[in-house]
Amino acid sequence: MRPTDRPVLAIILSLVALTLFDAMGLIIKHLSGSYSAAELSAWRNLFGLVPAAIALWSSKAWRRGGKHFKLRQWKLALLRGVIVTFAQLCFYMSLGLMAFATASTITYASALFTTALAIPILGERVGWVRWSAVLVGFVGVIMVVQPSSEGFTVYALLPLSAAAFYALVGVTARLFDDDASSPLVNLYSTITATIGAALIAYFWGGFRPIANLSDMAWIFLMGGFGGAAVLLLTVSYRMTEQSNLAPFSYFGIPLAFIMGWLFFDETPWSTLFPGAILIAAGGLLIVWRERAQFKQT
Repeated sequence: MRPTDRPVLAIILSLVALTLFDAMGLIIKHLSGSYSAAELSAWRNLFGLVPAAIALWSSKAWRRGGKHFKLRQWKLALLRGVIVTFAQLCFYMSLGLMAFATASTITYASALFTTALAIPILGERVGWVRWSAVLVGFVGVIMVVQPSSEGFTVYALLPLSAAAFYALVGVTARLFDDDASSPLVNLYSTITATIGAALIAYFWGGFRPIANLSDMAWIFLMGGFGGAAVLLLTVSYRMTEQSNLAPFSYFGIPLAFIMGWLFFDETPWSTLFPGAILIAAGGLLIVWRERAQFKQT
């Protein structure tokens, strides 16, 4: 552990970020009957530019480097923004079509996709332990999606696609130079995602006028919650190793269930369990293996 590490505070901030992400999802579900997923994505990213800019301005490394906005791997940063656009589109659509906890839980399969994508993109070698974890998690995903049941809907593929896109965003982050400013990369991606979502919304049917001040307030909170969550995660990642935070991200599964129950009276017990437990178990096994390998190096 580095002398500057503050793991306890980092965990607290990450849990707050997790709560804000779920709160953002609740607002998206609430507004999805009046606005398209592309519209909500565009608004979320637009308002999220403010926290992204704050994160960049507060970055000591960026300020010591001369406050440059030029990024050598700018094409990669823009590509990640495009990927974020499609990830958000899939996830936001699923929130309007499925139970909140079910859609949120399926996206936790991103840890499994991350392991699989790290092989062709990063050239990583994945041993039998991590492949076993992927298999366990994948079985959990199948149990939640229930492709063989009469109640299966293709909508379940939306959060699964979102998980794959979010995993691709995470894996490609490791391709940047070590001295590349993470907040600057995030700003590039957020701007690109804002433009991408706006274009999709425009060709999808255009932007509908904001119906009333209440909707405007919800949209503002949606963007603020999402942007603040990213900002808090950025801060927490600087305080400790990411592997210390990863296990706590799975608190989002019961949190999403509780929030879906409180705000939308949804209790998808038969859909979520025991599949959700296997998804979390697979992800945690991957985290454990990565930490064990890190200690051996």
